[in-house]
Amino acid sequence: MPMDVAAILKSIEASGLATRIRESLFLFPLIESTHVIGLALVFGTIAIIDLRLLGMASTQRPFTRMASDILKWTWAAFALTALTGSLMFITNASVYYHNFFFRTKMALLVLTGMNLLVFERTAGRTIHGWDRDPSAPRSGKTVAALSLAIWISIIVMGRLIGFTTSRAVVAPPPAGVNFDDFLGTPSGGGTSATPPHD
Repeated sequence: MPMDVAAILKSIEASGLATRIRESLFLFPLIESTHVIGLALVFGTIAIIDLRLLGMASTQRPFTRMASDILKWTWAAFALTALTGSLMFITNASVYYHNFFFRTKMALLVLTGMNLLVFERTAGRTIHGWDRDPSAPRSGKTVAALSLAIWISIIVMGRLIGFTTSRAVVAPPPAGVNFDDFLGTPSGGGTSATPPHD
């Protein structure tokens, strides 16, 4: 009998890697920052291609040449984003799995793949006929507009995930960490504020 989903999620959260990321003072913020940078690169490079399809940018460049130059960066950034996103997910898998905005984001990612397939089966089949035109045929423009809308929605969903998972259990900082030292605040005085008493 297969394990139920809740048990699998708990097992993922209890893994050594997930525990190490949770208990580290720096790992999760570093991973999250890298995830945001990767997502910005994915959206930025895709936006360039979509705007070219819409006839709003780089209209003098052949589409195939521009896409060849840019898409390798898109896929590299997407791989980085997927990796860092997975690392964040395992730290609190149960909360993320049941979060409406997380599920919506995953559904939108699937939709981007379907949108790409539509492009390949429509405008992509005649690409050599419009490669040097200022914009793509109507089907290509439709796909580009949908692509921009979907990726903007993915970014919004990602931010909402962060705002709606605040109930997650956060591990206390490691023993011996002094935030005053970390922030460069003198521990023996130097400020006029009176320290609180127990």
